[in-house]
Amino acid sequence: MDWIDLRSDTVTRPTPAMREAMARAEVGDDVYGEDPTVNALQHRLAVKLGFEDALFVPSGTQANLIALMAHCQRGDEYLVGMDAHTYKFEGGGAAVLGSIQPQPIPNAGDGSLPLATVEAAIKPLDPHFARSRLLCLENTWHGRPLTLDYLRDARALCDRRGLRLHLDGARLFNAAVALQIPARDIAQFFDSVSVCFSKGLGAPVGSVLCGSRALIDEARRWRKVCGGGWRQAGMLAAACLHALDHHIERLAEDHTRAARLAAGLRGLPAIKLVGQHTNMVFIEVASAHLPAFRVHMEAAGVKLSIGYLPNIRMVTHLDIDDAAVERALTALRSFAP
Repeated sequence: MDWIDLRSDTVTRPTPAMREAMARAEVGDDVYGEDPTVNALQHRLAVKLGFEDALFVPSGTQANLIALMAHCQRGDEYLVGMDAHTYKFEGGGAAVLGSIQPQPIPNAGDGSLPLATVEAAIKPLDPHFARSRLLCLENTWHGRPLTLDYLRDARALCDRRGLRLHLDGARLFNAAVALQIPARDIAQFFDSVSVCFSKGLGAPVGSVLCGSRALIDEARRWRKVCGGGWRQAGMLAAACLHALDHHIERLAEDHTRAARLAAGLRGLPAIKLVGQHTNMVFIEVASAHLPAFRVHMEAAGVKLSIGYLPNIRMVTHLDIDDAAVERALTALRSFAP
């Protein structure tokens, strides 16, 4: 079956042009710092986002983990959204591997962390408490881009209270395209930023962590400790370089198609449209109808992440064209439990 996969933008496949770029890549041993394509990717993204240095790693989870471990020591804590990826969906790595305590903060509806709540959660300097060291934000959050005004205020809070500021920017470029600004305008407020290339940017593997030279030196050590040392990784870095050249501006197409998908769902009796932000559409289907909904959508050749909760996310991406949106809409509109 010719499947339409709306589960996530992680399911994208390398384009023929990206595969060709990978095949042509110069390579070397990156643990020795000798892979020219990896070095080119790291330098290019660091300059693009306004940082001194950068580090290419296998995954966004590892990028966030080694960032936290580079910023914090044993017994420190990071303040983070209760529904943030770094807290909820990365296996508790900061606590398990870094002995770093998370302090979860309830996310506001726009994905921000209310700064008054953040400040109230900062621990006093007292042996009874973990040491508050880092605030971690996510952009986009459930597809929602954080505003520059909010980021400016978060930076000011961190400066005033002696915290560092990390961004899980897995979909940083989606946020930048949605706000119609350079990604550097977002990154300027942070001490470190992770960027994922295997989501909307369409690369098969890889994330990059950006920060100061000292932070990246520390992160490079933790990458090795976590088993993330590359060898001839230039073939993968070449895919990311190709994505920087060809797949950023086109993210606007994903946003447009998500808006088209959302518009086509309004008013359906069995499916409630909850919202649409950048390349994500959120719907609800009654829990009692989820088994029938799963069977119906699979029969129509549409893959969705349907679990046991009524909330379902659909994500547009590089492999979803206009025809795929129309096919998905036909299937969704014909669901009648």
